Amino acid sequence: MNKHVGNYMHNTFSCEVEEANFDEMVVARSHEVPVLLDIGADWCAPCKSLTPKLERLALEYEGKFLLAKVDADENMRIAGRHKVRGFPTVIAYSRGQETDRFHGAQPDAFLRNLINRLIAHHQSTA
Repeated sequence: MNKHVGNYMHNTFSCEVEEANFDEMVVARSHEVPVLLDIGADWCAPCKSLTPKLERLALEYEGKFLLAKVDADENMRIAGRHKVRGFPTVIAYSRGQETDRFHGAQPDAFLRNLINRLIAHHQSTA
């Protein structure tokens, strides 16, 4: 299911996040469902390989987590708030708190492991 919210296309499993809706789309939503925050940039080659993998996994996991994508060039405060040192940086959120993070493109097995840990952590703190 896709819907337009502001200038951004959202579907059930992923969304574009900016400074104005960060607290609502990431922090607040992470109380309902775990959130993977993907901070990247259009010019970043590893971002271009990682983001499509995360999008595929978000669809495959059918809503067990939300993928929140941030364009760091447009939202430097989000990158600064998270002390991002390089792109891509992916941060796992559960119940309003960061639980894990990684930098750089990663293989599918690594991503699945991280997502499974995030979901398990979220369910264990319910």
